[in-house]
Amino acid sequence: MGYALLGPVLAQVGLSLLMWFVMYSRRIPAMMAAKPSDEEMQDKANLLKLPAPARFAAENYNHQFEMPVLFYVLCLVATFMKLGGELLVMTAWAYVGLRLVHSFIHVTYNKVMHRFAIFALSGIVLTIMFVMIASAYWS
Repeated sequence: MGYALLGPVLAQVGLSLLMWFVMYSRRIPAMMAAKPSDEEMQDKANLLKLPAPARFAAENYNHQFEMPVLFYVLCLVATFMKLGGELLVMTAWAYVGLRLVHSFIHVTYNKVMHRFAIFALSGIVLTIMFVMIASAYWS
């Protein structure tokens, strides 16, 4: 039970690494085609000139270091507290699954409202995890 959250944490790290590979598999060819100068590379606004698939992959990779950071912290705290009951672990897997769906939408057809719905749902799941862990701490 003490390390039950390790699976979801490793899966989320794996998703981040996968998005890193997707980003570079799209960005490197786009940069080679655009042939930006060193000066152009210094201005992030020039990245908007890259094709949408390269931009979306880079945006998604950056998203892996926003809200998922709270997931990592919650899993670390829960592990420290020796929490890892079935409901908490299922909730953690649900969060990772939703992040996977969010990433898939973002780097494929990128319908913003679909992405937003999944993002909002993942935020609710993360909030549930927080409440479960905080309740165990304060009880």
